[in-house]
Amino acid sequence: MSYLLSHFWPGATEANYQAEIAAVHPPGGLPEGQTYHIAGPTDGGFLIIAVWDSKESCDRFVNEILLPAQPVPGGFPNPVQERAAEASNLQVKGS
Repeated sequence: MSYLLSHFWPGATEANYQAEIAAVHPPGGLPEGQTYHIAGPTDGGFLIIAVWDSKESCDRFVNEILLPAQPVPGGFPNPVQERAAEASNLQVKGS
């Protein structure tokens, strides 16, 4: 079942995001198990939404790659606000 993860960093910028992505994502692609990644600046910070093929893939990335890489020089400055859920519906245009 797909797994949804959202992260919001208060006070973060596009430059912080780019530093984080360079440190934790493979060049030109997504981490193993991540099927969608969308991110952008929003009121008061930066928001990332990721869809994973499973909670296990997400947990593996967070525990083995993301957390050990922290803090990333130039990366996100504040504690993250996280929300996660098992996806009950995933629709893709054209499918």
